[in-house]
This record gives sequence, C-alpha cells and structure tokens, in this order.
Amino acid sequence: MKDLADRVRASIVTYRTERAELRRCVESLHAAGVSSVAVVDNSPDESLKDFCLEKLRVGYTHPERNLGYGAAHNIELRRSLDRPEVDYHLVINSDVYFAPDVIRLIVGRMDSDSAIGQLIPRTFYPDGREQAVVRLLPAPADLIFRRFLPARLAARRNRRFLLEFWNHASEADVPYHQGSFMFLRTEALRRCGLFDERFFMYPEDIDLTRRIHRCFRTVFWPGATIVHAHRAASYKSLRMLCIHTVNMIRYFNKWGWIFDSERRDFNRRLLRDLGQ
Repeated sequence: MKDLADRVRASIVTYRTERAELRRCVESLHAAGVSSVAVVDNSPDESLKDFCLEKLRVGYTHPERNLGYGAAHNIELRRSLDRPEVDYHLVINSDVYFAPDVIRLIVGRMDSDSAIGQLIPRTFYPDGREQAVVRLLPAPADLIFRRFLPARLAARRNRRFLLEFWNHASEADVPYHQGSFMFLRTEALRRCGLFDERFFMYPEDIDLTRRIHRCFRTVFWPGATIVHAHRAASYKSLRMLCIHTVNMIRYFNKWGWIFDSERRDFNRRLLRDLGQ
C-alpha cells in the first residue's frame, strides 16, 4: 500500500506573502504527512527562495512573470499528473492551517468513494465563525447584488447563493468550491482538465469545480475542519476589484450570462438535495 507522503502533493501560490503565514501553512502540511509541497512564487523578486528551500524544505518555482493563480498552480498540477504514484493534489492558500489528522481523514473519505473527484472540508475563520466556502454557481445578479446593493436589499438572494440556510453539518455535493483548499483526485484532473488559464484570478475555482462536477462528485465534507484567514482582497483594493470584475466577465462570456442551462440544473439539484 502506498504511503500518504507518496500519494498526496500540495501547491501554494504566493505573491509578496508574509513568511510567518507561509510557514504556518507549510508546517500544517508537513505535520499532516504531506512531504511534497511546492511553492510557485508570482512575486516580482525571489525573496522567498532561500526561505522556502532552506527553512521550509519545500520546492520553489519563480516564473518570469506573474502568471495568475490558476496558471501558477497548473505548473505543479502537471508535475503531479506526471507521477503515477500521486493520487491526490491539494491546491491550498498560504493563509490556511489545520490539525495534523486532517489530510489523513480526507484521504480516507476520498478512498472510500471513487466517485468523489474533489473535496473541501468545513472551514472557519480564525475567530470561529463559519466560512461560506461552497456556493451555488453564480449568476451575474448574485455578484452584482452582493457587491453593490445595500446589504438589506441583497440579503435574501445572498442567503440563498451562499447556502446560509443550511447548517453545514452534513455532506453535500456542491458545484462551486472556493479555491483556498481544493483537494483534487488526479484522475479527475486527467479527465476534466486543469485550471483554465484565461482567468488570471478569482473565477478559476468556480470553473474547475463545475467541470469536475460534470463527471464526479464535488463534495463538501464536515468530517474534517480547517481554518482560513480569508483576506477578501477585492473588497479592500480597487485594483483587485478591477481584476475580479474583468475575470468574472470572462467567466460569464465562457459559460453564459442569462442562459446557462448547466448552472440552472446544477443549482436546482443542489437546492433540492438541501431541502429547498
């Protein structure tokens, strides 16, 4: 039987990332038995190189330019697909950390059901609040209302979009997983493809999850928990808001603005399964 260290690889994409944050994430991975960890650094310089190679003992790649989130992760996803012993690849943000048993628990759940192509565990903010890491596939109105309307006017639609009516205490097959922690079966990646590199940042997680959802189960699983110190950069930076907007336009150009029958069918099935 293959060892966990051989079966799971992880990649972290950094951009001017704080060393303490990156160390905490890598230490969580190593403590959980994931020894093959790679950092792809989109920063303008290689200031993290020695820290990664000598202090953290992880792989380090510095592209010639900022590739964006999905394209940078694809470098390591391709390396995982080239290694037949790797069954799972974890796409993880540097601001995520967790207990040592989390990866073992997730692998156990994935091993128990080959129909699961992707999994995300229950996720909390550092202060203990639940984080909405699984959602309906978005329509343009979902994002416009969330971003630009007063909260009281958008509350009803937002509650439905973020699945806030559901207590997140049970497993569910959800077509949209947030990209902070995407535990991916390599077989699913071979069948469904990697991140779409047309998206520089933000909707690449929606796009990949829905493609995997076509052929596999994409599972929210509360049997393990993680902490994500989510920064929500596009709510704090005009530049990041512009990047978010441009890439969501690309997303809707690809999948459909008003008419997206797959979005309708996936969302209806999920809401039915959750009792709505």
